[in-house]
Amino acid sequence: MKMLSDTGFTTFLRKSVTVALIVLLAGCVTTTNSTQPKPDLDQAEKTHIQAGLGYLRQGDKKSARRHFQKALKINKSSEGAYNGLAYLYWMEGNTELAEENFEKALAIDPEFSQARNNYGTFLYSQQRYKAAEEQFEKVSQDYSYDNRYVGLLNLGRTKVQLGKPDEAVTALKQVVGINNQVAAPYLELADIYFEKKDYTVARHYLEQYGKRARQTPRSLWLGIRIERIFGNKDKEASYALALKNLHPYSPEYLEYKKSISE
Repeated sequence: MKMLSDTGFTTFLRKSVTVALIVLLAGCVTTTNSTQPKPDLDQAEKTHIQAGLGYLRQGDKKSARRHFQKALKINKSSEGAYNGLAYLYWMEGNTELAEENFEKALAIDPEFSQARNNYGTFLYSQQRYKAAEEQFEKVSQDYSYDNRYVGLLNLGRTKVQLGKPDEAVTALKQVVGINNQVAAPYLELADIYFEKKDYTVARHYLEQYGKRARQTPRSLWLGIRIERIFGNKDKEASYALALKNLHPYSPEYLEYKKSISE
């Protein structure tokens, strides 16, 4: 589930809940002409969805499922519950039910960009890049979505997989424009410009990435190759030492060792 590394899964499950939320009673009530308060069913539904997402974050699938199902008992057309169940089934490896529930959520509310972004991430994980691109394109056009930049980041990565580097650059630069503190697009851009043989620009974006995030095997290996092209042996050695010490069993380190033995 790669896409969720930067974004998707963390964004999708970021609203953790406390034990106090995992109760059946809703937090607020509405009154009728009678003296008895009437439970706020909308709030109860939301509470169960939030509880389910919180349990998913903790890895408690059984409790998560129970709360999503309770939300559906309150509202059989709960797009949030279907979205949660879709992710639950995905975590369990049941891709057929995951897709079915993502589609249910979006059939109920086509403007539910969080679910659409999750669905796109799911499709990306299945290497169904063209279908994922379609979902991320729609997310990127929802200017009211708070995490629109995540959809754009996912769109950029998908464009790379589809062999559309120029379109990927456009999407990734939009991410930087919306939130320039997000590290991921800088590494993606560095990789794209390296492949384009525009090494100066690639180096710039890699440096910007390094200012915002810890180096990964991928970024260190890219740094080695860039500095090797510029003939900067000290910087190349620095990247190589970090790759060896921090990620000695990574595929990137094996690639580096292979490159110096040739």
